[in-house]
Amino acid sequence: MAKVLHILASPRGDRSKSRQVGEALLQAYRSRLPDDEILELDVFTTPLPDFDGPVLQAKYNILHGQESSEQERRAWSRVEAVIEEFKAADKYVLSVPMWNFGIPYRLKHYFDVLVQPGYTFSFDREKGYSGLVTGKPVVAIYARGGEYSAAEVAHLDFQKRYVETVLGFMGFTDIQSIVVEPTLAGGPDLAANRLQEAIERAKEVAQSL
Repeated sequence: MAKVLHILASPRGDRSKSRQVGEALLQAYRSRLPDDEILELDVFTTPLPDFDGPVLQAKYNILHGQESSEQERRAWSRVEAVIEEFKAADKYVLSVPMWNFGIPYRLKHYFDVLVQPGYTFSFDREKGYSGLVTGKPVVAIYARGGEYSAAEVAHLDFQKRYVETVLGFMGFTDIQSIVVEPTLAGGPDLAANRLQEAIERAKEVAQSL
């Protein structure tokens, strides 16, 4: 039995287009693999550790092989708990809206907690960086108010590019993407059509996840 982690990055609840596509994908997935476990992690409601002084110092202590204080160890244990929950999954679905050409700040916070040396990546002087979260598939769903797939505006897309860069850095190679756009700029009729197209695509992707 596999464990699927659905990471939600929109505070809009059921109105979120990326969430609607993600849930359509997971509904189709449940029909195919009903015994698998599906968990939700909403970055806007899940407490995430702050990267404040004790956490940063604990990180540098690890990097330099130094001992941490009790306060620093407690702070770092919260980071480890988030990473362990993430790495415990076998498959991943991300539902991500575009905010100001990039990703919501809470998802950036989540990634900043996850991407840690010795946990999700390693470094070797000869080989360079290597991801440690390997052999696991991920489907990333992106919703955008405008249409950024056109060549003349593709350079403004720091959403999909950033997410896939971070995933790749952590070791993911099996990354499938579903884009729903425009959700605003083309009017409600076009938005509804594109949403339905993305949902149908999600159902197809679910058959191979």
